Amino acid sequence: MCGIIGVVGQAGTHVNQLIYDGLTVLQHRGQDAAGIVTENEGRFHLRKKIGLVKDVFLEKHMKQLVGHVGIGHVRYPTAGSSSAAEAQPFYVNSPYGISLAHNGNLTNVEELKQIVSMKNRRHMNTTSDSELLLNLLAVEIFDLAPNFDIDGEIHIDVDNIFDAVSRLNEQTKGSFACVALLSEFGLLAFRDAHGIRPLIFGSRTINGVKEWIVASESVAISALGFEVERDVQPGEAIFISKAGKLYTRNCAEDKLHTPCIFEHVYFARPDSVIDGISVYQARLNQGERLASRILEEMPEHDIDVVIPVPDSGRYAALQLARTLGIEYREGFVKNRYIGRTFIMPGQAVRMKSVRRKLNTIEKEFSGKNVILVDDSIVRGNTSAQIIEMARECGAKKVYFASAAPPVRYPNVYGIDMPAMDEFIANNRTIEEISAEIGSDRLFFQTLDDLIDTTSINGPQSWDASCFNGEYITGDITPEYLERLQKRRNDKAKNMQKNPEVNIDIHNLGET
Repeated sequence: MCGIIGVVGQAGTHVNQLIYDGLTVLQHRGQDAAGIVTENEGRFHLRKKIGLVKDVFLEKHMKQLVGHVGIGHVRYPTAGSSSAAEAQPFYVNSPYGISLAHNGNLTNVEELKQIVSMKNRRHMNTTSDSELLLNLLAVEIFDLAPNFDIDGEIHIDVDNIFDAVSRLNEQTKGSFACVALLSEFGLLAFRDAHGIRPLIFGSRTINGVKEWIVASESVAISALGFEVERDVQPGEAIFISKAGKLYTRNCAEDKLHTPCIFEHVYFARPDSVIDGISVYQARLNQGERLASRILEEMPEHDIDVVIPVPDSGRYAALQLARTLGIEYREGFVKNRYIGRTFIMPGQAVRMKSVRRKLNTIEKEFSGKNVILVDDSIVRGNTSAQIIEMARECGAKKVYFASAAPPVRYPNVYGIDMPAMDEFIANNRTIEEISAEIGSDRLFFQTLDDLIDTTSINGPQSWDASCFNGEYITGDITPEYLERLQKRRNDKAKNMQKNPEVNIDIHNLGET
């Protein structure tokens, strides 16, 4: 899961601060690495590195990120490894100079690698599918949009750019929401034909001149003082010239719109609106329906208090408590300033990770039957530790409720969930999961209820593959999932870790 942003400001201004601020708003979508590219007088200025936005961009870097057009990216690794080389945006120098940032995951990577390397003779410097996507786009633009000279200036036909995106859509499978800079021309943004990953654009007018912004979530648009125009539609591409003129075109054959439902369960910020659906309202609805499920299964319940698992379980918990007519209380306090864990020589016992992030308010648990509400349960390790903490504070009974159904299948469209055999729900009944995490009783949302409560604007199809194993792109085979299993298990991830995390890839001076 990643966050992307692109801005076209007024000529003579600099958009570096806007992009930086937007990336901080989108930081929840990726904490592995961050990057910004701006373009000024035909030259790209790039800064990217492993780390949080506030740590990657120092004042000296910001001063050199000049230009009134730029893009940015925050990364949570889903394909490729967690290394400085995988940080985005990526760049190719031909044609014109193109830089691209990508949120999503391509599922026919092996096929595309053959096209890029064997047919087009282009070199890939990383294992990232985003670099692959950039090279494919560059090839198509090179074929379809040759430059020509008018009065000493390079010009380009926007229709040719859209034709290149159409060709790209014909070759690629999976999910992608992208922003790209075309040197001297402007900002290109496009979304896959299923609209799996979100992409939204907005504008504002200052001194009679219109400025534009494209981002993964609406909150990054409104927080920067822009007005949301609309979502980029599935299969649509938009192009904004350096002069601020907007062009749009559908660049893919019509397919079923199936956005990722997990955005509304966990990933997106609650103050975002995605595809016309308020994330906040969807989570309230999920809590209300979950309460109805609890009343069906335990009508004579003895629950004294509803306590959320912060932060993403809070909104479902609020409405669940209201529907049950039970007191809602905050029982966990989150430490937002957790640093790295250092293992000292001879250290035999380490504090459990959850206990470093959360502390309990004992009086909210002592002597009570509590129900803890979280957005979902994946591995179950966190849930088990939280339940243990509640019991240590004197809770008589600890029930647990998940606003999402059991996660039983891998996500292949841009969410880095663990290998399937690491899911706590893998080959377990709900009763067995409850016993594994140590709850007195466990409640899950049903998939039908999750879909119904999230489809606020009427019947809606969703990508819910991590719950039902149905992959809407139609190209996911057992062999693909087996390869994914080998890449995502903990052993493989530990082997991929790059010890040189202080490598800095940029052209803006020393670290």
